[in-house]
Order: sequence, then C-alpha cells, then structure tokens
Amino acid sequence: MYNKVAIVILNWNGRKFLEQFLPGVIQHSSDAAVIVADNASSDTSVEWVQQNYPGVRVILNPRNEGFSKGYNLALRQVKAEYFILLNSDVQVTAGWLDPLLDLMEKNPQVAACQPKIRSFTQPEYFEYAGGAGGYIDRFGYPFCRGRLFDHLEKDEGQYDDEKTVLWATGACLMIRSKLYHQAGGLDEDFFAHMEEIDLCWRLNLMGYQVKYCPDSIIYHVGGGTLNKTSPTKTYLNFRNNLALLVKNLPLSSLIFIFSIRLILDGVAGAKFIFTDSFAHTRAVIRAHFYIYFNLGKLFGKRKAVRFISKVQHPKYGMYKGLVVWDYFIKGKKTFRDLNF
Repeated sequence: MYNKVAIVILNWNGRKFLEQFLPGVIQHSSDAAVIVADNASSDTSVEWVQQNYPGVRVILNPRNEGFSKGYNLALRQVKAEYFILLNSDVQVTAGWLDPLLDLMEKNPQVAACQPKIRSFTQPEYFEYAGGAGGYIDRFGYPFCRGRLFDHLEKDEGQYDDEKTVLWATGACLMIRSKLYHQAGGLDEDFFAHMEEIDLCWRLNLMGYQVKYCPDSIIYHVGGGTLNKTSPTKTYLNFRNNLALLVKNLPLSSLIFIFSIRLILDGVAGAKFIFTDSFAHTRAVIRAHFYIYFNLGKLFGKRKAVRFISKVQHPKYGMYKGLVVWDYFIKGKKTFRDLNF
C-alpha cells in the first residue's frame, strides 16, 4: 500500500517506550501510516504491538544490526512519498505532523527536515539529540541550536524561526523517500550515532537543503539505548565522527583537519582519564585505529559520495570557528554566543 507519509519507528527491546508513546503517535498522526520496524527484540515488543494495535504494520528484521541497517532494511519495504524516522522514546503533540509536511510540500529543494525537539524530562528545555537543528564546526564537531555540548538552553522562543541547517536529528527525521534511496540511505557501518549527520551532509552535497521547522514540537527522552556514560557510545561517536569527515570533506581540507583532530581527540582522551575512566580513553584510541585500518573502505565510500555530489561544500550549517575552543576556553555556552 502506498502512503503519502510513513512514520517508521525502529524498535529494539523498547516495549516500555512503545507502551508509553505509540498510542500518542497513532492518535496524532491519523493521515500517516504508522509502522514499527523491530530489530529482533526479545522483550515481547512485537507481541504487544500486534495484540494491542493490529492496524500498525510490523516489519521484522532478522537480527539487531543497529540503527542504520535496521532502518535501511525496513525502508526498502515501505512505499511512501515521505518517510519519518521516529525514535520509540518520542512523545509527539497534537498537530505535529502538518507543519513538517507543509514545509516539504512548499519547498521541493528541501530534502529533509526536523521539528523542534524538547526534553521529555525537562519540557521547557531543548533536548540534546536535536534541539532546533544541527550544525558542525570546521573540525567536525556537531552541535545544535539550543545545545552546545552538555549545555541545554531553555526554550524561550529564541529559535522560533524556520532555518536551513546542515543536519536534522535521527530522533525525528522527515525525508523524501526518493532522496533517501538516491543518497544511499544510512551508512550501515556507522551502526548508531551520527549516521543522520552523514546522510544529511550527502543530501547537502547533492544540492538539497535540510530544514528546521519550529511549528512542529515533540518531546524526546533520549539515551534509551546507550547513555552518555557508556564507553561504547564514546567509541561510536568518535569513530563515526571521523568517518563522516573522511567521506564528505573535500580532499584539500581533509589532511589538515584530520591532523588537528588527532591533537584535539588526544586531549579529549587524556581528559577522560580524569573525568570518567580509562575505558573512555581506550574508546577514543580504538576509534582512531578503526579509521586508520579502514581508510581504503572509507575512500571507496568517499568516491561514491563524490559521484552523486553537485557541490564541494554545504552552503548552510558549517561553522567556521572551533566550537570546542569557544565553549571550553571562551565560555560561550549558547548558540547565540557563537560568531556566525
């Protein structure tokens, strides 16, 4: 069956979130198909959905192979003009869908967009994973309007403008299905974390835009699979961040930026020894060695990116400064403090 909009919720042992949030998604998304794609859960998630919401389509992935491959496998089986990749730990609100669809319908050059994302546990504040749209600095560090590192801003209407950004969060990502497939979908080697930044960067290089839509509001729990104290999350964040630089930066910038990152990541690794544990330091080292041993594969992916690219650099969402320096040394704690 073909739908205008398909909301696809990737689930892995998240029955508690489905029980809490799926009813609201169904209630407030009556014009869209709601689909649960399950990554081989063992917590009776699938049985609960089938028993309580038989009208919700369930796609069964054979194994848990992460966020990226889980979605790629599922979305190959979904027929719709627009996909919405929605985390299971998201509370949507009445009328959340219409502004997103309206933005996409009015702007054919917009490939993807995201709503305003607030914290479920602190509803007056922006949420870590997406805030009011994503940016990246010249050395590859991502951040959001409404969130720099761990500092979350209170939503006081300061980001109520529709904005072209570099990336939209995977917690709630609306994307044209045709472009999702043309761009190659999510990079399955990323497994989880920053895969949406990589995809959105490709969309930008293809000549399209990514937007933030302030008129749509959702609330995200966050950290449902890996919390920020996990060394595995540290490893994935550093590894995937370096991988997206190798894949998407012009060669003229890559060598210089990678050299600087070697120093900056070394400082971060040393800091982890004193603030967290050596397990996080080891995760940073592992991330770098993964990149070095897989440069051939990454340059193969880079070649594929360049094949579909129409521009060298994204036009929007690239910060020329160093957000690490601005935040930790200059004490700039909000997006508005940065010198764009």
